[in-house]
Amino acid sequence: MAKKEKELTVEDKLMTLYNLQLAVSKIDEIRILRGELPLEVQDLEDEVTGLETRLNHINENIGVVTQDISNLKIEIAENEQVIAKLTAQQNEVRNNREYDFLSKEIEFKQLDNQLNEKKMREAREEISLKQEDLEKTKKGMANRVADLEAKRKELDKIIEDTKIEEEKLREAAKVMEAKIEPRLLMSFKRIRKNSHNGLAVVYVQRNACGGCFNKIPPQRQLDIRSRKKIIVCEYCGRIIIDPELAGVRIEEPEEPKKKKRTTRKKAVK
Repeated sequence: MAKKEKELTVEDKLMTLYNLQLAVSKIDEIRILRGELPLEVQDLEDEVTGLETRLNHINENIGVVTQDISNLKIEIAENEQVIAKLTAQQNEVRNNREYDFLSKEIEFKQLDNQLNEKKMREAREEISLKQEDLEKTKKGMANRVADLEAKRKELDKIIEDTKIEEEKLREAAKVMEAKIEPRLLMSFKRIRKNSHNGLAVVYVQRNACGGCFNKIPPQRQLDIRSRKKIIVCEYCGRIIIDPELAGVRIEEPEEPKKKKRTTRKKAVK
C-alpha cells in the first residue's frame, strides 16, 4: 500500500508559495523584456499585408486603364478607316444630298476620335498618378518590410536567449503548484491576477506590507513571524510572510549614541 504523502506545514506552504512567486515573477520579467515586440511584429505583418493588397489593387487598375487605352486606339484606327472610306465615296456622289450625308458621317467619326483622344489623355494621366502612387507604396512597403525584419530578429534573439530559462521556470512552477492545495493555489492566482505587478506573496518591509506598503500592527507582525497560519494583508489582500522566511536579512536601525553629560568643577574659593 502506497504511503500517504506528508501534509505540508503552514511554514512549508508559505515557503512553497513564495518560491512559486519568485518563479512566476521571473517569467513576468522575461515577458516584460519582450515588451510590445510580439504586438509590434503582428501590427507590421498586418501593415505589410495591407500594402501588398494595395499594390495588387493599383497594378490591377493600371492594367484595366491600359487595356482601355488599347481599346480606344483600336476604335480610333477603325474610325480612321471609315473616314478614309467615306472621303473616297464623296468623290463619287451624284448629288449634294449624298455629299452632305457623307460629310456628316465623316464629322461624326472625327468628333468620336477627338473624344477618344481626350479619353486617352485622361487615361494616361490616371496611369501616371497611379504609377506615382505605386512607387510611393513600394517605398513605404520596403521600409515596413525592413522594420518587420528588424523587429523579428530582435524578438527571435530575445526568445532564443530566454527560451531555456523560461522553460525551466515553467517546469519548476508546475512542480510547486502540484504541492499546493487547489483552493490555496486558486487564491494565489486570483491575487496575482488582481495585482498590477503580479505579486501575490510579499514579505514585511519596514513594518509594512511589501505590496501596498500599509503599516502592519505589531501583534499581526508577531502572527506573521510565528508562521502558524496564512495571513493576508487587510488592505491589498496579498499573502504576507516574514523576511527571514524569504531569505531577506533586515538590518536593524542603529540606536542613537547617548551623549555623555559633562560636569563642571566648582572653582575653589
